[in-house]
Amino acid sequence: MAIAHQFAYQKVATLDEAVEAIARAGPDVRILAGGTDLVPWLRDDAIHPDLVVDIKAIDGLDTLTREGDHLFLGPLVTFSDLLTSDLVRDHLPILFEMADTVASPGIRNRATVIGNICSAVPSCDAGPTLLVLNASIAVLGPAGARTVPIEEWFLGPRKTALSSGEIVTGLSIPIPTPPHGAIYLKLQRYQGEDLSQAGITVLVTGDNDFRVAFGAVGPIPARAHAIEEALKGKDLTDGLIAEAVGLVAGAISPITDMRATKEYRARICEVMLERGLPAAIARRDGTGPAYGTRLI
Repeated sequence: MAIAHQFAYQKVATLDEAVEAIARAGPDVRILAGGTDLVPWLRDDAIHPDLVVDIKAIDGLDTLTREGDHLFLGPLVTFSDLLTSDLVRDHLPILFEMADTVASPGIRNRATVIGNICSAVPSCDAGPTLLVLNASIAVLGPAGARTVPIEEWFLGPRKTALSSGEIVTGLSIPIPTPPHGAIYLKLQRYQGEDLSQAGITVLVTGDNDFRVAFGAVGPIPARAHAIEEALKGKDLTDGLIAEAVGLVAGAISPITDMRATKEYRARICEVMLERGLPAAIARRDGTGPAYGTRLI
């Protein structure tokens, strides 16, 4: 199907030029980076922007660097970049594990991590992992620069904290103090290109501080704070796992759609937490399955 909606297109060379173009155009502007969400939405007539601003020619936006105790990702860093980065493998292998589940190699080569959270679909793969990592989003707009914590970013399906005229300039991710272990579990219908039916990321630190976040089972990816509090500071036992699993229903609000029923999603989230907690602990302690090993 061809793109039927008419819109203006502008390719910019700097972030300042992008901000100026967005400010002149008004509220309905879309940014083109990877385009793996934007182009299908345009094709399906799901969105009707007045202007599409192409940022692919801006130098330096594909940067993936370590800055002190943080990893910094620019707006053009792709999921494939996460898979090939030694920095990611050495310091945040959970990002590798998450990226390895995204769509297909062709999509991963184009889809950007920041584009994934800017699209803000409930099933976005990066959401739960960035939530447990306490990432923050750097934003630039007519009023200057600001930083948005990831927990304040998702406002609803396809809605974010990005204000009119603003553009994301980067993503900062704290590197947890070692030792730590984490796991991302994603239920999909088959190997290959498929959206998540349910997803969960679990992270545990050396002092048994647990962080848990779910995706695709609510209007936004979200931390499960009640589960985290129940686990906090405690040694993992079968009884504690059962207690945490009993809290899953209160942490999610799944729906029934073409991919799964809400009942199936709810049950699989319990299974994923039950498997994910001991796997994260084992990875922290150096005995768990290698990152990238599928447990679902």
